[in-house]
Amino acid sequence: METVSDFRRPSRRAVVGGFTSLGLLALTGTLAACGRQNEIQLAAAPATSLPIPPVADSRVEDGIRVFELEARTGTLDLVPGFPTTSAGFNGPYLGPTLRAERGEHVRVKITNSLDEVTSVHWHGMHLPPEMDGGPHQPVAAGSTWEPEWLIDQPAATLWYHPHPHGETQRHVNLGLAGMFIVDDADAPEGLPSDYGVDDVPVIVQDKMVGDEGDFLLDSSGNEVGTLGKTLLVNGVRNAQLEVASRRIRLRLLNAAPARTFNFTFADSREFALIASDGGLLTAPVPLTSIRLSPAERAEIVVDIEPGERVMLRSAGVELGAVAVPAAFGGDDEFDVLELRAAGELAPSSSVPETLASIERLREDDAVGLREFRLADRKINSKDMDMGRVDEIVRVGTTEVWEVRNTNPYPHNFHVHDVQFQVLAIDGEEPPPELGGWKDTIYLEPRRVYRIILRFGDYTSSSVPYMYHCHLLLHEDEGMMGQFVVLEKGEAAPLRISMDHDH
Repeated sequence: METVSDFRRPSRRAVVGGFTSLGLLALTGTLAACGRQNEIQLAAAPATSLPIPPVADSRVEDGIRVFELEARTGTLDLVPGFPTTSAGFNGPYLGPTLRAERGEHVRVKITNSLDEVTSVHWHGMHLPPEMDGGPHQPVAAGSTWEPEWLIDQPAATLWYHPHPHGETQRHVNLGLAGMFIVDDADAPEGLPSDYGVDDVPVIVQDKMVGDEGDFLLDSSGNEVGTLGKTLLVNGVRNAQLEVASRRIRLRLLNAAPARTFNFTFADSREFALIASDGGLLTAPVPLTSIRLSPAERAEIVVDIEPGERVMLRSAGVELGAVAVPAAFGGDDEFDVLELRAAGELAPSSSVPETLASIERLREDDAVGLREFRLADRKINSKDMDMGRVDEIVRVGTTEVWEVRNTNPYPHNFHVHDVQFQVLAIDGEEPPPELGGWKDTIYLEPRRVYRIILRFGDYTSSSVPYMYHCHLLLHEDEGMMGQFVVLEKGEAAPLRISMDHDH
């Protein structure tokens, strides 16, 4: 297999206590397999200019902004002489960036030109369940689907990707993903905002690439799923970005199926974290690294000097009390994106001291507490059942959810439709980087994450929203549940119908 990254070969670590000898043998076997697969053989691949996903064309019809996406197959040139089969929206790999203003009605005409069913989920978007694009909104081969909704949330870096039940990992791994940027007139002036110039989407994925170029999925039994040794950023290897201004905004998206990244700069320089999943923070947070698990996003602003070459890297990542962190990518270190500054740089405004006003959800307003335990491939000891109603929520209410990972390996937790706030981790106030709106959060083993959510606007007794681990192997194998949002006093459905009309 080919690689273009300089991952460090994992080293063995002592196992965290609490395992049977059988469990220890299994974990040791997993580590050995992971080490064989991820052993790095440096390849002399040329540097590649970072491609910028184009902003999707749109038109306004009767006051509605209309986009068109076509899911199609394609090829990439990763192994000489062996084209890699891929898939993308409106192109061979990934998709265009959709952009819309808060307050706009949007419609997306999605054509499925694949030879199998897929779907398109609007990750992080507040919208009706019928438009969510989850497993209950499949798009058959050769058919179209036209979801329509009102954009009603703050400026944020969201994304879209398939969500077919049991097949999400494979579809995303082929390349079906893209960004959806929400703009908001209330966003502060002064932030870098010239798309593709000083405001740059950075979609990071690791791939397992076979000797004949195929994208592979790990079949070794690694508990977290596929940890590849070929790194793609916006679809290319060894990516470089020419920088023309003193400050640059990077919209980081972890679109990998399993790997958690720890983004930092090679010289450990400080950057300003300005936004998390659901939008801008109240104020910039100075950091030297940011951990992002699969599906999480972060917007950072970094200062650049004329003539500099600065490497964005992923350093060894703190995964919490996992057994054998190296087996789950915890020790891996590799380059992500080189920033190459011109000899003369255009001036940039300072990052505003105040970014956004965030309404704090109050625990005193919560109508109830729900507990979610993630273990193996189950949530609360249940495998995913597309017809089962797992939770019933009343519209307009605020709830507190306590979420914990009881396994000795990574999980995370994503909730559809709503952005939540993190109240506490093990009873302690969360760090400032978790102080904004989130839709996905990494779950360190044996810790309790207390989040608060408010369910507004949309109800349905027949179409649910999802909550699940966003490590895609876990999601596909059943670590997912579903909830319906109902009017006060509305009767709960006994089952969810599996009849789909598109």
